[in-house]
Amino acid sequence: MNIALWLTRAGRSHPAAPAVGYGKRTVMDYGALALRAARIAGALRSSGLAPGERVAIAAKNHPEYLAILFGIWHAGLAAVPANAKLHSAELGYILEHSGARICFASKDLEGEIAAHGPKSLQRLLTIASREYETLVSADPVPLEPRAGDDLAWLFYTSGTTGKPKGAMLTHRNLAWASHAYAAEVDAVAPGEAIVHAAPLSHGSGLYALPHVGRLGVNVVPESGAFEPDEIFSLFSHWTRPSMFAAPTMIKRLVESGADCDPALIRTLIWGGAPMYVEDARKAVDRFGYRLAQIYGQGESPMTITFLGRHEIADRGHPRWEEKLGSAGRPYACVEVKVADHEDRDLPAGTPGEILCKGDVVMAGYWKNPQASEAALHGGWLHTGDVGVFDAEGYLTLKDRSKDMIISGGSNIYPREVEEILLAHEKIREVSVIGRPDAEWGEIVVAYVVGEASANELDALCLARIARFKRPKDYVFVDSLPKNNYGKILKTELRERDARREKKHA
Repeated sequence: MNIALWLTRAGRSHPAAPAVGYGKRTVMDYGALALRAARIAGALRSSGLAPGERVAIAAKNHPEYLAILFGIWHAGLAAVPANAKLHSAELGYILEHSGARICFASKDLEGEIAAHGPKSLQRLLTIASREYETLVSADPVPLEPRAGDDLAWLFYTSGTTGKPKGAMLTHRNLAWASHAYAAEVDAVAPGEAIVHAAPLSHGSGLYALPHVGRLGVNVVPESGAFEPDEIFSLFSHWTRPSMFAAPTMIKRLVESGADCDPALIRTLIWGGAPMYVEDARKAVDRFGYRLAQIYGQGESPMTITFLGRHEIADRGHPRWEEKLGSAGRPYACVEVKVADHEDRDLPAGTPGEILCKGDVVMAGYWKNPQASEAALHGGWLHTGDVGVFDAEGYLTLKDRSKDMIISGGSNIYPREVEEILLAHEKIREVSVIGRPDAEWGEIVVAYVVGEASANELDALCLARIARFKRPKDYVFVDSLPKNNYGKILKTELRERDARREKKHA
């Protein structure tokens, strides 16, 4: 089934129902949104694209985002939403690797994308431009039938080699993830809203789908950024709004002095990284029992375990704080286990790698059969995360076996940053680690052997990778800790860094 059928159905049955909000204004009802998507589909088909080909969206959150996304699916094509915060060279790699022939871009990104666009990219369309408005005036076309296993969303997520990998999410994957959200995390009634302060290219965009399926309102803040005062103002305007956010965003809402009646909020969902228990407690104190947590990956989109509102509300439970610090219990639509290096189940209380399987798990990695086999061997998704189940089935995350750093809800792989730093002629060795940080969850720290200055290294990073990936601190040392085989010991380095921070505190 083509996931775009949800919008087609809504446009036919409830054309006057509000569908897209921009700030406090309704800018599209479901009739207009469905027609706009069908016109975009018509334009894409007339461009010569065959079903299954890829179309990219490299854009910040915009009221047109959902029309483009559903228009791509309506035409039987696969969407490649890319993080607008990425460096233009990184966006260029995604465009080339995915084979996208058309890219919709924000006005402020078009120049950079054009400079790094591959030869396979035939057309770059700036959203809301005159050319774009001509495109959305095309004749609408009927919905293109798609099978459940057909590719719908190519979700690029960083890999341990530093190059992004494209997780292939099918129409079935997206449908299951949407049903799981509505059934277990946040029930949506017609007319209720979700505020998209987080990128529509990632988790917030995934949560737009169940709101379309249930005739909800997808609201884009006018500022184009996360501003607590604006978010609270939108909460006061729209009907029972929800919002998906990184823990750092929830923390900023808690610390904001702006007035907000928590009774107006339906659910605040956090994910992308664990939240400190103390921060979660403060969030509960501020907003009451309107919080939920999810744990997932791009490969099993937002759907591995969840900690629901009613569990967070159960403050009288003797193990309430332990539950609050956990990632919750598995969704009903997935099997989850903690396993040893041979994929054998481990008993409660024993840490191991988190594995999951179900209809929500990706089909594999685009053009990367070796990575697909490594991630999905034995029929289980190998997350690379280390966790432990308790006797009641609650999962607690312990570490990330792939050394991934999560800063402000964004995934950063050390090797990607290390390779950039090692390109400097005055750097001999480098090791990048995450340092715990109360505001960001973790910050990127580079331990460096060499003579280059921090300013030189910062300039190098800013020229080649996204700003949020660059180290926040450079520590210059004479040598790095290594084992007998010459491998840098990141665990020992993290311990040294913790002692160093304690000494300087």
